[in-house]
Amino acid sequence: MTLLVLGLVLWTAAHFFRRAAPGARAALAAALGDGPSKGVVAAVIGLGLILVIVGYRGAGFSPVYDPPSWGIHLNNLLMLVAVGLFGVGHSKSRVRGWLRNPMLTGVIVSMGLWALADILTIDASDPVKPAPVASVAGDVRLVVITLVVFAVIAFIHTKLGYYPFPQ
Repeated sequence: MTLLVLGLVLWTAAHFFRRAAPGARAALAAALGDGPSKGVVAAVIGLGLILVIVGYRGAGFSPVYDPPSWGIHLNNLLMLVAVGLFGVGHSKSRVRGWLRNPMLTGVIVSMGLWALADILTIDASDPVKPAPVASVAGDVRLVVITLVVFAVIAFIHTKLGYYPFPQ
């Protein structure tokens, strides 16, 4: 459990670093250069993710409640939406113009409070930028990529022994 919590702390701190400590972030960029400093932050995020995974796999299972049978379907639907929203941030679809923070909105679907806090800090520190030109082709590409990435995630979970679909 300690590794899980430490991983969450590292992951969250690295994501908030630029907005919570802009001076320290600028000093790191000045000392290492912009690219290498982003690499350091990415490495901390990666380390945090690894610690979360290792900590989760090593933590004991304590059932808190027995989810209803439709809960698996709802979970998978929400994950599909979250994966799609992650893709919107880098797509040329029309959906990108509808949401200021599509990736964090995707995180809200799966990790609520952290994403909401990050959206509020971004909105407080960055001006709204106009949405890029979008197309129906971008929308179709987004849907196809979303389905493929979701399938890969489900495949990886299955290979790790966590079958994500009802049986």
